Amino acid sequence: MSGSEKILQVEGVCVDFHTRRGMVRVLNEVTLHVNQGEALGIVGESGCGKSMTALSIMRLVPEPGKITQGRILLNDENLLNLSEKEMRDIRGSKISMIFQEPMTALNPVFTIGKQIRESIELHQGASKKEAAKKALDMLQAVGIPAAEQRIRQYPHELSGGMRQRVMIAIALCCKPVVLLADEPSTALDVTVQAQIFDLLVDIQKKMGTAVILITHDMGVIAEFAQQVVVMYAGRKVEEGPVGKIIKSPQHPYTKGLIECVPHLHIDPGPERVELNEIPGVVPDLSHVGLGCPFVPRCLQAMESCKKEMPPATLVGKNHQVACWLAGV
Repeated sequence: MSGSEKILQVEGVCVDFHTRRGMVRVLNEVTLHVNQGEALGIVGESGCGKSMTALSIMRLVPEPGKITQGRILLNDENLLNLSEKEMRDIRGSKISMIFQEPMTALNPVFTIGKQIRESIELHQGASKKEAAKKALDMLQAVGIPAAEQRIRQYPHELSGGMRQRVMIAIALCCKPVVLLADEPSTALDVTVQAQIFDLLVDIQKKMGTAVILITHDMGVIAEFAQQVVVMYAGRKVEEGPVGKIIKSPQHPYTKGLIECVPHLHIDPGPERVELNEIPGVVPDLSHVGLGCPFVPRCLQAMESCKKEMPPATLVGKNHQVACWLAGV
């Protein structure tokens, strides 16, 4: 299911951290949107700003960080104008988040049934009996076997895959319009990863929920999302339909991410594919200059790249890239 209505819009959001070394901008004018029933992927290496984007949407930026610029619109309502109490009502009911590590996100001293029930009682005003039935239904919906027994267990009694399914059940129990999934399969083995993504695809189709998937793996994006935002050093460097970007990436960083995945290699040819790696590491954001932050790692960098950050340029329908070589 895919709609054309923009459910969530992030417009020019900046996040600054005030440190002993001065102000560090960890998100720099990030703009993106997700439509009703659509899956948007946000991809990049660790430290590129993916998780911070999700935390900004949830208004959970940790201290001493602060959103200093921009708007976050949910159905045209700016979340940055809401009080903390109003925002608490929205978290879990209209926007939910699946965190990277379920063992730290779940409370170890409460049963999983209690943790799901609490969310239903809080956001839907359901009685304990109604909440208990809905909690059981949700565990069954996310494919947990013997749900009647599992609902009485504690997080440490479940496998990593089961805990992640519990997190998905909690996130979806109030039928949010937007679901944020931050590296939802990082700590899981490959088989369980595939099951979790199949579950998310199934849920998206059945519930029409807009999903924002955060990952470092372009292969996952290719399988799951319709649109993709590529981030680097707190900035959006490329955005567009997944198929178009996989086939014709315009930013050198996007090309590097794709060439790290065997079955996505741009031009494998008849010979055995040699996997490339992107040289260097993501820069320290306190030392990013005026130019493109990818310059130290870019084999195509020019003098102009060092002096000025390129603006976002439209290179095709719904396809934009921030690179001086765009369209060349």
